[in-house]
Amino acid sequence: MRVRALRLLLSIAAVAALTFLAYRLIPLNAATVGFTYLLLVLIVASAWGFLEAAAASIASTVAFNYFFLPPIGTLTIADPQNWVALFSFLATSLIASRLSFVAKRRALEAVRRQEDVERLYTFSRALLLIEGADSFAAQLAAKLADVFGLEAVVLYERATGAFHRAGPADFEGLDDQLREAALHGASYFDAAKRRVITAVRLGSQPIGSLAIQGPEITDSVLQGIANLMAIGLERARAQRLAREVEAAREAEQLRTTLVDAMAHEFKTPLTSIKAATTALLSDPSQPAEVRSEMLKIADQEADHLRTLIDDAVEMARIDVSRVNVSREVSDVRGIVDEVLESMQPAIEDRRLDVEYDAALPPVAFDRRLLRLALKQLIDNALKYSASGTPVRIRVRDGQGAVAVDVTDQGNGIPAAEQRRIFERFYRSPAVKTQIPGSGLGLSIAASIAQAHEGSLTVDSTPAETTFTLTLPAMEKGSSN
Repeated sequence: MRVRALRLLLSIAAVAALTFLAYRLIPLNAATVGFTYLLLVLIVASAWGFLEAAAASIASTVAFNYFFLPPIGTLTIADPQNWVALFSFLATSLIASRLSFVAKRRALEAVRRQEDVERLYTFSRALLLIEGADSFAAQLAAKLADVFGLEAVVLYERATGAFHRAGPADFEGLDDQLREAALHGASYFDAAKRRVITAVRLGSQPIGSLAIQGPEITDSVLQGIANLMAIGLERARAQRLAREVEAAREAEQLRTTLVDAMAHEFKTPLTSIKAATTALLSDPSQPAEVRSEMLKIADQEADHLRTLIDDAVEMARIDVSRVNVSREVSDVRGIVDEVLESMQPAIEDRRLDVEYDAALPPVAFDRRLLRLALKQLIDNALKYSASGTPVRIRVRDGQGAVAVDVTDQGNGIPAAEQRRIFERFYRSPAVKTQIPGSGLGLSIAASIAQAHEGSLTVDSTPAETTFTLTLPAMEKGSSN
């Protein structure tokens, strides 16, 4: 009110200043003065509004009559034609001020509509850029508060019953109203607190509700926000479903892969055991030395088969993120020797260069898991390098860690694929149809390294590839 009163006084003061200027300092004829008054009224209407312009119009009419229409110095008019001119001036000034005010208001409304459209567009783009289905609704509420400058936002998801809050302020005691809006599609308005609660609908079905507090938002913009919120919640639900479907697909693929791998891996020891027992049964009178050798082969292959079964079980456990690490202080060199001995059938006549640093820091690790990880790395090196090339294995001091390098002289891994080779089931298109495999080995080895708070990295050129598995050394004074 004070601002409006000040503007009214300034409008009248402007008329007085113009009158003094035209009457005392720069004498002007009545027509020029009338147009000058009209221009002033239009300026006031454009700057402040119709009420201020109306006050300026009335003040201008009175001043024009008193100072510039004969008889000068009185509020009477001698010539009837001047009455016509005076009322024409008053009507023109009022109509012009009204038109100017309406044009200004429409221009401001157009600007506000444009700002609303820009904010809705910004919000829709932000919706498309949000990642992560688990926190999608919370990010959605935060983006809404940020884009529209809202003091508080609460988004309620009917499907999960979760409330997602954003903004510097917070609502209290509105949970029941939000549930009601989500259940029945009701809306609530609180003009005093500048609060609005509205349903979020997908089609005609409410799937949630939204409460906002802050600057006034038109109904059309509020409806647009609610529609975008519905799209966002549906997108989050679709992402969750897609992840569940992908997890189910990968689980099924894992089961199929494990069955195929076990069938292939188990065939070799089973064949050896079967050959040994068949030979013993077919000729019981064989010399003791031959029978002993046959039994030894069967016993060794039975141990090999048990190891394969243990590895398969560990692969399944690791893939479903249940890595149970049972650490004990052990010698990494001994584990490497065990792995190489168990892989003799696969190594055959391949050349292996094994090198151990003389002094290694103490390391605590899970023997079974590390054996499985090293087996995957060595098997990978044998599989992807030519039979006539060596495979080098080095166990070294890695500056506060023990590092195991497995190097082959294969064709190398393209730089673009080096970031993906540790993904489950990923296999390079260049070798997918040429070399059998599941795409699980490196992923399992990386999971085991991470479970030990270590790492698995790769350094590859077209002529040489080195995988480095690093295990952190024990701190001085620590115990298992």
